[in-house]
Amino acid sequence: MGPGAEQLRDIHGIAGVPWWPPGPGWWLLVGTVVVLSALAWRYRARLRLRIPPLPIFTVGSWRWDAARKLRDLRRRAATQDLKQTAAELSELLRRIAMARLGRESCAGLTGEDWLDWLAGQDPKGFDWRAHGRPLLDAPYAPPALRRGGSELILLIDAAYEWVAAEDPKHV
Repeated sequence: MGPGAEQLRDIHGIAGVPWWPPGPGWWLLVGTVVVLSALAWRYRARLRLRIPPLPIFTVGSWRWDAARKLRDLRRRAATQDLKQTAAELSELLRRIAMARLGRESCAGLTGEDWLDWLAGQDPKGFDWRAHGRPLLDAPYAPPALRRGGSELILLIDAAYEWVAAEDPKHV
């Protein structure tokens, strides 16, 4: 052995990276998740998804579903067959009526009685008797007159207002 050989050491492999304690980035991530979870828990009532102009619509309620279907129906009304639009609107109005006031109050009504009932129950005072005729006449209109739903758009808007109105039970 030569001079200085006693100072040489044997070669060792690199030690693995320990899993504990975690690095500062992991501590920061855990802290952020804890703070955000605490804030979400604290303000969970305010975090519900709502439609800005109509704050009573919450996700999952009958109002939310009815409003979504009415918006979709309104979008399709100008190009869709008048008979189909009137049938969908009539069914949706009946569902809204039953959700608001119960099945017993409106399930058996048809024709003019249905329009009179709608006019009497609408909190916004829309004249269903005068404007609701397309709901009754559209299924029997000749095919040439079944295009274009501009008169039904007025009814769809009135139904949307009816959905947005406060329940008479809770006033």
